[in-house]
Amino acid sequence: MTSPVTTSAPVTPLTPTLQRVAQHLVGGLAPKEIAAQTGLSVVTVRQYIRDIRESLHCPPRCKLPVIVHRLLTAQQVAAPAADRPAPQLSSDQLLLLRAVAEHSDARDIAIAAKVAPADQRAALDQLLTDTGAQNTTHLVILAHGWKLLPTDPAARSGASQ
Repeated sequence: MTSPVTTSAPVTPLTPTLQRVAQHLVGGLAPKEIAAQTGLSVVTVRQYIRDIRESLHCPPRCKLPVIVHRLLTAQQVAAPAADRPAPQLSSDQLLLLRAVAEHSDARDIAIAAKVAPADQRAALDQLLTDTGAQNTTHLVILAHGWKLLPTDPAARSGASQ
C-alpha cells in the first residue's frame, strides 16, 4: 500500500492567480467550468491545476478530491460553508470518506477504508447517496464544510507517496 499523498514538506504558498483557480476547485468547478468562468483556456486551467498540485507536493497522478482536501488542509483557500447539516455517517463511511480525501488510487482507497476492492464501488456509491454528493470531489468539499475532515495541517499524515 502506498501512503497518503500528503507530505511533511512545507506547502509552497499559491500565487494570487493559482489561489483564484484553487478557490474555483474548492467551489466544485471542473477545469472546463473554471475556464468558462475565468476566460482562461482549458489548457491554461489544467496547467494551473498542475502548478497547484506541485505546490501541494501531490504526486503527478493525484486526483481532484485529494488536491481539494490538501488545499483545505493546508489552508491555501477558504473552506466552504455547509449549506445543510451533516448526515449521520457510520464509522466505516467516515473511514471511506477520509480514504477518498487522502488517496488517488482505487486500491489504496480500498485498503485505507478497510473495504474489499470488489465492494468499494458500492460502498462509495452509498456514501455519495447518503451525503447527497454529486461525485467524490463534491463529497470532500461537503465533508470539509461539515468539519468531518481535518483542516489543521498538524492533523494530517506526515507520510509521503
